[in-house]
Amino acid sequence: MDNSRLTQLRAEMKQRGIDVYVVPTADFHESEYVGEYFRAREFLTGFTGSAGTAVVTADKAGLWTDGRYFIQAAAQLAGSGFELYKMGEEGVPEIPKFLEDELPQGGVLGFDGRVVNCKLAEKFQEAVEKKNGSLYVTEDLVDRIWTGRPAMACTKTWILTDEYSGESAVSKLNRIREKMAGEKADYHIVASLYDIAWILNLRADDIENVPVFLSFLLIAKETATLFIQPEAVDETVTAYLADCGVTVDSYWNVYDAVTKLPGDAALLMNRKVVNYRMASALPESVTVIDKDDPSELMKAVKNETELANTRKAHLRDGVAMTKFMYWLKTNVGKIPMDEYSVGCYLDSLRAQQEHFLDLSFADICAYGPNAAMMHYEATAEEKSELRPEGMLLVDSGGHYLEGTTDITRTFVLGPITPKMRLHYTTVLRCNLALAHVKFLYGCGGLSMDVVCRGPLWEMGLDYRCGTGHGVGHILNVHEGPNGFRYKIVPERNDSGRFEAGMITTDEPGVYLEGEYGIRIENELICVKDEKNEYGQFMKFENITYCPIDLDGVDPELMSAREKKQLNDYHKMVYEKIAPFLTDEERAWLKVYTRAI
Repeated sequence: MDNSRLTQLRAEMKQRGIDVYVVPTADFHESEYVGEYFRAREFLTGFTGSAGTAVVTADKAGLWTDGRYFIQAAAQLAGSGFELYKMGEEGVPEIPKFLEDELPQGGVLGFDGRVVNCKLAEKFQEAVEKKNGSLYVTEDLVDRIWTGRPAMACTKTWILTDEYSGESAVSKLNRIREKMAGEKADYHIVASLYDIAWILNLRADDIENVPVFLSFLLIAKETATLFIQPEAVDETVTAYLADCGVTVDSYWNVYDAVTKLPGDAALLMNRKVVNYRMASALPESVTVIDKDDPSELMKAVKNETELANTRKAHLRDGVAMTKFMYWLKTNVGKIPMDEYSVGCYLDSLRAQQEHFLDLSFADICAYGPNAAMMHYEATAEEKSELRPEGMLLVDSGGHYLEGTTDITRTFVLGPITPKMRLHYTTVLRCNLALAHVKFLYGCGGLSMDVVCRGPLWEMGLDYRCGTGHGVGHILNVHEGPNGFRYKIVPERNDSGRFEAGMITTDEPGVYLEGEYGIRIENELICVKDEKNEYGQFMKFENITYCPIDLDGVDPELMSAREKKQLNDYHKMVYEKIAPFLTDEERAWLKVYTRAI
């Protein structure tokens, strides 16, 4: 893209005396993925990835993003006037340090205070104070130059009944109030869309592939108020909320409502999520208790209904994925195929499954070198043709009434090199190692990630992302506080202790720029194992039911234990999936789940 938008933004900055302007990837709720209205950073830079922050000065423009997007960002930023800053790489400054270096004495730093959380704004403030500068946070400057900006999403909410949620909204609100009492809080403001949807057992479609609705929830000791766009709730939902003790107010009234909190009130809120404008609107005498939302851990630990339903969702999803694998491997080279068309075919198979609601994220269907870009997305206009050679990586998932799925398979389409086979088998070994780890209660992902990466590290290889993330229940496909990562990355919020009932992905990979990418991903439920004098041992239950392509495996590189683990997994896949297939598909599945 050209840099005319950058020129226009600088003109708006100059008019207001702003020296540095920050445009994050965020809505008013710190959502990971945002609706079209909130894609200001994408509009400005041309970079379409889900994570990144743009920083603009009078003569510099930078885009900070993480290792998932280095290759993609470098390509998309060409001609935009923005330089890529690779987060976490040696010599690359963090944004607050860059702000401190670039802001002149007495300078002005600008950003929209509604799309920057309190914790991040605090870091920005510290950088500004070192230069005796000031903040300009009352205006969205990108909005001034964004002609034809999409409207803010407003979709109808619907009720997720107890047979699918496993717990009523009243019960959840009562549990949260117990936590509030423990913190001596009079009020609790919830800004996370995922948490609000979970607490109230409501869903909508305000973010593509994320069934949430734009809202804030203010919980008091005996009452609660949902601030939401009026058009999003009908009479049925309003009556349901009233029965739960929740009143409805306009979305935009929340900023005024917090100014009217009693001066002696204690407010529980997560400053990593609540936006800077809202926090600034609080009366100075209000005591802020800065803690994670109690609902975050509650929703991460799935109840028995959610777990049972999620297994059903994976069974349906496994049928769709297995049928797709059969179709792909028996037709590649015989009929025209490209990344986009096969992704659409997979989507159609999911849509045929009972209780299917939506995709849980946009398909990543990447052939050959494209698979080295972890979050590559083919389009109808830009896609690669598939040939009966090499490998195709497909990362996909669905929302069903019973739960949410996320699965990656790398399919061998024809002849592959010995190096590809070595890397494929090693990724498989990494996946199996994590799926079968046994650990004492108290461990987090930091304790177990090395177990997974070990075979790759022994080869001097790694991947620039976490190994796994929590999965929401008909919510966001990336959920904290559980995850697998060998180092703490505060903004990812995935270093929590593992509890029985948490669902986490297991997805190691190899990504060689210009060559290929390999990823194998299953979902795991954390469950209790034996308890003895050393404490409570824990393990994982694998709930993803789809073959791992044996055409990429070199059994000679695997131990007897690893072969048994793979064979046991494939035996389970066959038993669960075979009854839902045609005779021809079933015979094919027997071959692709054979013991090695």
